Amino acid sequence: MAKNDPGGCCRCCCSFVVTSGLTALFMWLSLRTSYPTCSIEQFYVPALDNSTDNHTIFFDLRLANRMKDKGVRYNNITLTFLYEGKGPSSINIANYTVKGFYQGHKKKAHRAELVQTTGVPWSEAIAAVSNNVSTVNFGVQLATRVKFKIMFWYTKWYRLAVSADIAVGGGGQKVNKKGEGIKLTSRAPDRGWRWARFSLTVISIIFAIFML
Repeated sequence: MAKNDPGGCCRCCCSFVVTSGLTALFMWLSLRTSYPTCSIEQFYVPALDNSTDNHTIFFDLRLANRMKDKGVRYNNITLTFLYEGKGPSSINIANYTVKGFYQGHKKKAHRAELVQTTGVPWSEAIAAVSNNVSTVNFGVQLATRVKFKIMFWYTKWYRLAVSADIAVGGGGQKVNKKGEGIKLTSRAPDRGWRWARFSLTVISIIFAIFML
């Protein structure tokens, strides 16, 4: 009778572990997704520029799909604009809805619009920036749902909620370094990192089982 080859069994187990690990890695790379990047590229408040009765806000919202092999389907995007003055709470001054759309691989989209405001204490805001030294803060909150297109099928819907504070000076323009866009961010963990941790956990469990 032929004796069992311990070395062959070990090689078989190692091969299985490596194959399983590579399979899990490739699945993670092909299925992992990342939320689009949202930023305010321009933000202009005419009333703070020349003290006119033009109580609108001009904004340019930039949405960027960073993934090179997956598309993004946006549901309607709700934008909420806030005035953050001297009081303890923010004032809701405007709402705007961007109609949902599909965004292809590595694509960028801009939505530049005017929105009419209500409830802004303009006297307070104009006085605050009149010396061209101080600024006043506005807030922008974005809420929508997105799903990701992987080859020919879509994932389920995921909620996306991000926000940013925007400092505006005496010229009515947003104030930030080098005129760059202001990124809207969330405190929620990125889904890509959750997939990474899950995949590494699976690989580690498989390896530990076959090393016993």
